[in-house]
Amino acid sequence: MSVPAPPSELSVSFAEEALGVLRELTGRPDAVFREGQDAAVAALVERSERALVVQRTGWGKSAVYFVSTALLRRRGGGPTLLVSPLLALMRDQVAAAARAGIRAVEISSANMTEWDDIAARLAADDVDVLLVSPERLTNPRFREEQLPGLVARCGLVVVDEAHCVSDWGHDFRPDYRRIRDLLAALPAGTPVLATTATANERVVADVAEQLGAGGVGVTTVRGPLSRDSLRLGVLRLPSDRARLAWLAAHLGDLPGSGIVYTLTVAAAEETANLLRDAGHTVRAYTGRLDDADRKDAEEALRTNEVKALVATSALGMGFDKPDLGFVVHLGAPSSPVSYYQQVGRAGRAVEHADVLLLPGPEDLAIWQWFATSSMPREDHAAAVLTAMADGKAWSVARLETVADVRRSRLELLLKVLAVDGAVERVQGGWRSTGQPWVYDADRYARVTRTREAEQRSMIAYARPVDEAMCRMAFLQEALDDPTAAPCGRCDVCAGPWYATDVPEAAAEAASAALDRPGVELAPRAQWPTGADRLGVDVKGKIAPSDQIEPGRAVARLTDLGWGQRLRTLLGDDGVGGVVDLEAPPLEEDPDAQFDVPVQRTVSDVPPDDELLRACARVLAAWDWKERPGAVVAIPSRRRPRLVSGLAQGLANLGRLPYLGEMSLQHGGPTGQPGGNSAFRLAAVWDRIVVGPELRERLAEAGSAPILLVDDLADSRWTMTVAGRELRRAGAAAVLPFALALTA
Repeated sequence: MSVPAPPSELSVSFAEEALGVLRELTGRPDAVFREGQDAAVAALVERSERALVVQRTGWGKSAVYFVSTALLRRRGGGPTLLVSPLLALMRDQVAAAARAGIRAVEISSANMTEWDDIAARLAADDVDVLLVSPERLTNPRFREEQLPGLVARCGLVVVDEAHCVSDWGHDFRPDYRRIRDLLAALPAGTPVLATTATANERVVADVAEQLGAGGVGVTTVRGPLSRDSLRLGVLRLPSDRARLAWLAAHLGDLPGSGIVYTLTVAAAEETANLLRDAGHTVRAYTGRLDDADRKDAEEALRTNEVKALVATSALGMGFDKPDLGFVVHLGAPSSPVSYYQQVGRAGRAVEHADVLLLPGPEDLAIWQWFATSSMPREDHAAAVLTAMADGKAWSVARLETVADVRRSRLELLLKVLAVDGAVERVQGGWRSTGQPWVYDADRYARVTRTREAEQRSMIAYARPVDEAMCRMAFLQEALDDPTAAPCGRCDVCAGPWYATDVPEAAAEAASAALDRPGVELAPRAQWPTGADRLGVDVKGKIAPSDQIEPGRAVARLTDLGWGQRLRTLLGDDGVGGVVDLEAPPLEEDPDAQFDVPVQRTVSDVPPDDELLRACARVLAAWDWKERPGAVVAIPSRRRPRLVSGLAQGLANLGRLPYLGEMSLQHGGPTGQPGGNSAFRLAAVWDRIVVGPELRERLAEAGSAPILLVDDLADSRWTMTVAGRELRRAGAAAVLPFALALTA
């Protein structure tokens, strides 16, 4: 059960001891506990209870577990086990612990070479805090070698960013659900602390229930979430060009250094490039960076070597820069709770920090993609469990031949099945436990409805100044904060505090950058593992005589600029779920960009002159070894006029012969975009061929490379198989060209 935090009824001696530890750890003789900190410490140390602390970022949640750790260690307790979700958060917490005189170490994928040394230190009782990720709880080696001993002797368990435990949390992670099993295995009387800055009443109740499993009492310490240092605003601009131009012109006006958040990796990289071209010192920060580069970028921001990191949500929970001066969002997160979590990075130790949201019409489609990508499908689960009924260990690559799902989603599905007890991770992959499993359709439907409600709430937050309520009060109410009240600082309360002009020079520079088409289409070099189990008798490396050359596309569908135009052109193809939904065009109704999205089907139309000119620019900048000598189209059942028109248009522009389309047999490619490599290869194998007429024209075309044209490249297996057929029909080389890449 969950009970409210009691008044600070600490014994005088304990209160003095706890305050002394706080002052010792902070190095400040005048330090005092903030309201609620002492209550949480007392619950953990004096009463060995379980506590849930819900407090705004910067309140000092880490002080609670560091002071509690020090006090428990004085009393002979074992080390604290801290479950933390991000490597960046771990680094910050290890550094903070060192400053406080706490011996903290982490076990993660980033320091596997140090695991044996850490084990030795644990055995010697030379560690005060051990930090692990929730994913580490599934690692066979850690689970077998380290976890049992830690559970038996740990003095305190801390679950940081505890909203991740809940289905309803904005950043729910399947592996966090393992924590309930961990808590159930603890010896009686082991204190547990769960902390978060972003939880509404539903999440608080859910987390408290999981903490209190077995009838254990839970003390909840919850405080007001208003951040007096933050000045919030929403600036609605008519296009992606205008948003980028505004940022390029006004980034220097924002205080100190900060973070510019984007919704996709491509947008982060594009925005960083544009801002650098405009003279700003910025760096991109995404999940594609390796650990060393992430550390370097984080340190550059901490030391103000850069004006901003242009980041995805990879730079999120736990990044600690107390004097962060601003947070700008190019595109809105999908919920006010998630938004509050990210803007909470700013203004923790400065009097004023600026927070600005620049919403975009593409936000809805991106929200939909993230929402659907996190939900396992029943047919995929059934296929996996049926295959694993043999009791053997299955690698992820092998499982890709039984379920047509991309690897990232397959790994998520396996985590869900593992948490539910249906499979377990073992050496060599995953194995069925033999326990029955039922797809919880009601649960996923409830989560879907909750996320849709959160999206509608975020739409309401982003309303124009004259239609909105106080921005801070809105976020507080979204998190069920009873102290919500007008802040007096945001653009609704005090009027817009930000410039609204978009200088012409900045607009021209942004347009030039966004209108610059062309991205590389990397060729496949390896056949997918297990293709032979799907009837495709290939494996290993693709023979050089069958390979296509590196190709080009106009843009990625996730790109700004041409990416957005191509999403509109290609309509509801739903590749990877990225373009399932589109908002009404902003140019038609500036206030309609956050209307309820509608499914949009775009008819098959030939390419217009603007698109052909963009393609010509890509071809002109292509550094091919040899210019193509002819053009061939991949046959399209979905958009025949677009693809054949594109191929013929490019042939005309380049004064090249158009040899026609390849042929379809056995009904043509099967399946839908977005699946894994093995299934995508099987779907096109032996289904796109070189017909007799095209074979004759190829022979007449000579030895020059063939430009192979298609509308969309998702898995790239269509291009690969079609190119292989052309090579085997006599083409000396094949240069693939597509309008768009999915990623």
